Amino acid sequence: MDQAWDNDKIIRLDMTRLSVSVEPFPQEWKLLGGRALSAKILLKECDPTCDPLGADNVLVMAPGTLSGTSAPTSGRLSLGCKSPLTNGIKEANVGGDPGQDLMKLGYRAVIVTGQPADRSRRWGLKVNENGVELVAADEYKGMWNYALCEKLLADAPKSASVISIGPAGEMMMKGASIACTDDDKARRPARQAARGGVGAVMGSKCLKWVLVDPAKSSLRRPADRKAFAAYTKEFSKDYRAARHGNFKYGTSAVVPAANMLHTFPYKNRTEGRNPEFEQLDGARIRESFETRGGEMHNCMAGCIVSCSNIVHDKDGNYLTSALEFETLTLLGSCCAINNWEDVADLDRLCDELGLDTIETGAAIAVYMDSNGMAWGDAAGAKKLLAEEVNNGTPLGRNIGDGALAIGTARKHHRIPVAKGQALPAWDPRPLKATGITYCTSAMGGDHTAGLVIDPKISGEKAAIASQEIQIVNAICDSTGFCMFLGPTVEETAKFLTPFFGEEVSRETVADIGWECLQDEWLFNEKAGMTLADDVMADCMSSEGIGPEHGMKFDIPEEIVRMAKVRQPPSEKFWRKSPAG
Repeated sequence: MDQAWDNDKIIRLDMTRLSVSVEPFPQEWKLLGGRALSAKILLKECDPTCDPLGADNVLVMAPGTLSGTSAPTSGRLSLGCKSPLTNGIKEANVGGDPGQDLMKLGYRAVIVTGQPADRSRRWGLKVNENGVELVAADEYKGMWNYALCEKLLADAPKSASVISIGPAGEMMMKGASIACTDDDKARRPARQAARGGVGAVMGSKCLKWVLVDPAKSSLRRPADRKAFAAYTKEFSKDYRAARHGNFKYGTSAVVPAANMLHTFPYKNRTEGRNPEFEQLDGARIRESFETRGGEMHNCMAGCIVSCSNIVHDKDGNYLTSALEFETLTLLGSCCAINNWEDVADLDRLCDELGLDTIETGAAIAVYMDSNGMAWGDAAGAKKLLAEEVNNGTPLGRNIGDGALAIGTARKHHRIPVAKGQALPAWDPRPLKATGITYCTSAMGGDHTAGLVIDPKISGEKAAIASQEIQIVNAICDSTGFCMFLGPTVEETAKFLTPFFGEEVSRETVADIGWECLQDEWLFNEKAGMTLADDVMADCMSSEGIGPEHGMKFDIPEEIVRMAKVRQPPSEKFWRKSPAG
């Protein structure tokens, strides 16, 4: 009997020829999905030396291996390309329903190549049970994401979901994101594949949206349904009993703890603590539910974490989702904008325009730090996005291109980036292992590549912890699981074995993660990057925070490099839970 994956397919969208085709999925990649699959495709089909915004770049949309199944919280989607921000490989991971929907239809990847001769046009891709179709989408040109999705979904079946870009992506700003609609009746474009400028690459292809309708397509069928269902039930019960409390109120709840650890950056990271942090605490958002409405919800079908908050304004109207820790930090504390409601407005503007809140917040903080705007000027920051960025003015483009662009334009000395990408909230000075991740990850300054929240770890132990969590996160991003679900290597193997009906060992799973990292490093090497690029921004090493400003990123170069060059002792490591 044919298994669900025997007829899996790849969609190829050639934007030079304005043609779309479908081909069989290579069986040798059966175990690969998401980030690991994206890395394989990019290594094979994308010239690492290409112009990231040119015709030779390749955009990959790849659901995780277990997306479209009944495995809990497993429907995430990877967006991969050569990053216009870092000039290396990038994968941005996103929730919402498109990843689930593509896999229900049997599509393991959408590969977008080329570039139209007429760059003034816009195009949309329709994917459903009847096949795939490229259609003109000029009427959506310049539209903000929410209005676009409302218009596109007005006549679409209720089962459809959307992948889209806003004006920032169309203008190919290097901080542009790709939006996905969430698991909600309103189907809002609130989930963002944000980091690395993936939205600019989609914009360079003149692809405005992808509409995916699985209709009544069923979940993907495991080879051993009984065993898969049993382990899904066992894992979900264990998660709810022992792990769910960590994310009950979402990432916004960690603000007080982060502030205590000196990793709640304030005024462009000149301090690690914000004296007014309580005004940005996620507890204030939860308190608002009682009078304004709003709630915690799941961003995609089948999620048991439900870490996303739905935020309403003072009049009880929907405003944004989710208002997360990273956004509260970079658009809030880092800019000394110390009111969560102002940050909610800025978050909505970023989602509308299609901008990474981390990169954008860091860019505004650099602009403020260089005397372009007063600290804490929330109204000015909103105007900066709604007018300057939206209209593509020179200042707006510098902000939209990220922290390095605006910092370079203003000749500022404090530009906190790694490989050209703005550092996220988790500061490398108290968190040495996380700093090593920023240096050695092919992605640059990206906490989702491998976050270790333990200020006690330093030296060689920090390098080992960084390497281990980078491998685990690569596995998570490849299988479709959300990192907040946090399955171990062994638990992931216990899902894959009954799904494929063959033994998938913990070592095999570990190899998928390690090989993914090696593929990404190889891509960057071919792009011209060397070990000399694995460095932290000077200001993180020379400027301290904390008591007597003594916390600096002071890990020696040879220890930083251990995270890449050290071969992991698989038999020893893969029998224990991951670090971090």
